[in-house]
Amino acid sequence: EKLLIEACLDLVESDALVGIQDMGAAGLTSSASEMASKASTGIEMNLDLVPQREQNMTPYEMMLSESQERMLVVIEKGREQEIKDIVSKYGIEAVEVGTVTDDKRLRLTFQNEVVADMPVDALAEEAPVYHLPSKEPEAFKRNQSMNLELPEVKDANELLVNLLKAPTIANKEWVYDQYDYMVQTNTVIAPGSDAAVIRIKGTNKALAMTTDCNSRYLQLDPKTGGEIAVAEAARNIICSGAEPLALTDCLNFGNPEKEENFWMMEKATDGMAEAASQLSTPVISGNVSLYNETNGTSVYPTPVVGMVGLIHDVDHMTKQQVQRAGDLVYVIGETTQEIGGSEVQKHLFGQYEGATPKIDLQVEKERQELLLKSIQQGLVQSAHDVSEGGLAVALAEKVMTTSYGLNVTLQGEHLLEMFSETQSRFIVTVAKENQAEFEQVVSDCNLVGEVTDDSELNIKWNEQSVIKEDVDSLTDHWKGAIPCLVKSKG
Repeated sequence: EKLLIEACLDLVESDALVGIQDMGAAGLTSSASEMASKASTGIEMNLDLVPQREQNMTPYEMMLSESQERMLVVIEKGREQEIKDIVSKYGIEAVEVGTVTDDKRLRLTFQNEVVADMPVDALAEEAPVYHLPSKEPEAFKRNQSMNLELPEVKDANELLVNLLKAPTIANKEWVYDQYDYMVQTNTVIAPGSDAAVIRIKGTNKALAMTTDCNSRYLQLDPKTGGEIAVAEAARNIICSGAEPLALTDCLNFGNPEKEENFWMMEKATDGMAEAASQLSTPVISGNVSLYNETNGTSVYPTPVVGMVGLIHDVDHMTKQQVQRAGDLVYVIGETTQEIGGSEVQKHLFGQYEGATPKIDLQVEKERQELLLKSIQQGLVQSAHDVSEGGLAVALAEKVMTTSYGLNVTLQGEHLLEMFSETQSRFIVTVAKENQAEFEQVVSDCNLVGEVTDDSELNIKWNEQSVIKEDVDSLTDHWKGAIPCLVKSKG
């Protein structure tokens, strides 16, 4: 795959190249018909010439095979050898399998017989669109009408530790350490921050990448959950100092023939589309996985969002962890009582229910733009979004794996302030000398504390510590959770 990518990057520099498309779902069928349909042309293909990894493949198998590491290219007639020479440098074979025609038909021959002859538009633009019956689930109506409150918690320290050990929050190092994420030594910010960052060699730019989805939100409210999935991905890109550019998705749902499932899929994609439009992050690719059920029970709706962003200047790269003692800690955005679908709800009540946190995409967009502006002006030392687990977990994540601590004072009702998962919020650290300028750029920020050098997370309310934990101890719980879970399942 890597060699093919490099060969294609070399290939597109040649003016002999007319068109190029990868082979995804339905293999040669989709790539050939889509290329021809978009160009208002046709294609005639000799399947005897198609490279095959197995013997005696039928035309049906060849046209629908989804074998990977393949591209379909159209080359200016008479310049085929130029293209073969380019890709051969990478040990890749290029074979002529057909020609472009002007009759807007896909014609296939095999062993001197025409085995298919049909309009290309019938396979592309005129493909049938299914509108299956959909029905709003009764559970959705019940969840929207619930009024949820947090009970009194005697030990907030213990609650924080338990949240840090939850699989959705715990450190994922056990997974990504099994792969070499430093291949080609382009990785600048490794996994573990809000987004990974790789350099673009020969430039002063870098790319930030992240994947996100909170399926609990989508189970309770698929449209709002879809909006949040896109918005959270964009937040992570912003926190790395990058401008969000585009997204891809992997839509994982249950059986769409069940009316409630199809309704959830419709609403989720509506929400994603709305957020993508508002945040100017077009969906440029994606795939769909349906019928994900066990014993008739569907998985939670899980449209995973992968997003990429551009860091225009590597000096703007920003990590989620605090960088030095004495910096000021700010929370951008206000906390409201929103615990539906939250991790604290799952821990305290054993289930997810109620309304999900709301999201105002215009507010989201404005905050993202102002934070990115302040990062690009050199006013921010570190940045992290507030997501699963709420503010207390986000504060812990900012100091774990560092030698620093935080001294933070909260206002309002302290449990909600610490564990509500209100959207569109960030935690940033700012050098004291940049305080006035930062507050001028980011208008809805709240100064809550300071970075310390004592390796202690100290969260206070009414001048009393409600959470006071050693950072190394928190880090051990956070890092050790998934390895322990994996061993216990074995």
